[in-house]
Amino acid sequence: MVEKSIYKPYSQVFISSDRYNSKNLYKKRRKAMLKELDSFCVFAGIPMDPGTEEAYVQIWNKMVQEPAFMFLTGINQAGCYLLLDPRTDEEILFVPPKDPFKEFWNGKRLGFLEGDNEVARITGIQDVRPVDELIDTVVARAKKLPKGSFAYAYYFEKFKEDHNDRFRHQLLKALKPTGIKLKSAAALHWALRLPLEAERIMDAEAAQAVTNNAFRKVLAEMKNFKTERELGLKLDYEMQRESDGDLAFPTIVAGGANACCLHYVKKDEPLKAGELVLLDFGIRIGSLHSDISRTIPVSGKFSPLQKLLYQIVLDSALEYQKHVRPGVSLKEIGMVPWDYIMQELETRLVKGAKGSYKLLYDKRPHGVSHFIGEQIHEGEPGTRSLDTVLRPGMLISCEPGLYGEFKATIGGKTYREKIGIRIEDDLLITKDGFRNISKDIPKTVDDLERLMK
Repeated sequence: MVEKSIYKPYSQVFISSDRYNSKNLYKKRRKAMLKELDSFCVFAGIPMDPGTEEAYVQIWNKMVQEPAFMFLTGINQAGCYLLLDPRTDEEILFVPPKDPFKEFWNGKRLGFLEGDNEVARITGIQDVRPVDELIDTVVARAKKLPKGSFAYAYYFEKFKEDHNDRFRHQLLKALKPTGIKLKSAAALHWALRLPLEAERIMDAEAAQAVTNNAFRKVLAEMKNFKTERELGLKLDYEMQRESDGDLAFPTIVAGGANACCLHYVKKDEPLKAGELVLLDFGIRIGSLHSDISRTIPVSGKFSPLQKLLYQIVLDSALEYQKHVRPGVSLKEIGMVPWDYIMQELETRLVKGAKGSYKLLYDKRPHGVSHFIGEQIHEGEPGTRSLDTVLRPGMLISCEPGLYGEFKATIGGKTYREKIGIRIEDDLLITKDGFRNISKDIPKTVDDLERLMK
């Protein structure tokens, strides 16, 4: 049974679900992490809320936490740390002191208060200590290790200057007198985190259902939207109205040639009849997301040129999916859709429609897949874990695209247009291949045109 009532006052700082026991899920993850360690390990949450580094700005988004720390604790609050020690099977949570004045401004926070067990009750971590005891605790444990031993921390060897790297340097300074070395726990952590458990798959599927409903409502009302902003506001409203979380990322609404800017953010121009509009959108449920792209005709019907190009992109996704299975890496199969698109442009556009094209890139505009998990673009920073071999439970995107200037003669009429098209689904890796958990979100030419009538 889910203890919803105890989490409610802390809904912003402890991420829980009505569908399963969140406290038990985080406990299961910590136990799995402990089994992978052969020395104690420290995970650092973000040190301060976003925006507070600057005197002139303070911002708040619901999800602010270091994803690794979130994955193991569910705590979405700055200034917290977790120590796991496999030798004693201990879990120790370090939190800031309880601050009623800050709660007066910003709501409930998890904080240390002598004699109070509220943090343990919420998180399931029984050993809770004030954060100013962290370094002394780490040093005391290090002194008990044999000479030449090491401890773990979560940081990235190839990615510097984030809060994890700064914490690493803080630990190195503290550990120097003990002679104990420091080792990254990132690889061990990613091996546990990339495959989704049943609970996270449930959240991901719930996010797909919300996204599907929102997109269908937008299609039905498409004729009412005059600008990118109006369309985006409606899509965001419909997604957030049905969800328990924020948007997965700021929604992209790019009409006409604007779709040739991959991360177009202006979103303030008029929608023009006869053009396409590219949508990249998703919602967060719990700590999981949907990540969907669709490209639709503003007027409700594709022109012959638009239809030809759209079908090439859609078919390239199907070609790519023939190669998606356990045992391969995303890097290994990454060129499949781009090679297919280049081949089909020559066959269908140049030869079949006496057309021409000028792409805005050389063969490959962007990666066709990324992992999806605690982050919308999951994977180790700097590499996105593209060398990782796919395993059942991993969730990846499939998002081929086409961006450039195109010309074709179809039915005796010549069409010219600068076009950006992207079609994105989310694929859950299974024992035998994959399951497209976005399959219900409309994407064929016939379905889109029918739903926009």
